[in-house]
Amino acid sequence: MAQTYHLQVVSMDGLEYDGQVQKILLRTVAGDVEILARHINYCTAIGMGTAVVTGENGQQRRAACIGGMLSVMNGEVRVLPTTWEWADEIDLERAKSAKERAEERLKDQQIPEATRVRLEAKLYRALVRIGTAENRQNNG
Repeated sequence: MAQTYHLQVVSMDGLEYDGQVQKILLRTVAGDVEILARHINYCTAIGMGTAVVTGENGQQRRAACIGGMLSVMNGEVRVLPTTWEWADEIDLERAKSAKERAEERLKDQQIPEATRVRLEAKLYRALVRIGTAENRQNNG
């Protein structure tokens, strides 16, 4: 059996996960990182992407993970995301609707730059949620 470690995921909505895992894969601002047991102490900012948590039994669970911090300290791993949505809890139709709204508004060439940046962020968040939910549906 693979080595495990304690993972805690605490979002702004509360405790999302607290238990033993084999690994977690998530997107940081510098790219994807996978944390295995006995990882060196490490701290980084989280980007936007799908996180994959592999439990101690080897089962994988996916989540849309957006923003926040990742900390590895003396074998304890904490993920403190701004947003964490398990794939099976994502409202796919709502995410698709948000994507369409953002794309439609981005067609307007007259919108201020600050508005454009916010709309692009909304579009990317919707794409992360859609990708996470659809990947769960396709891979079980």
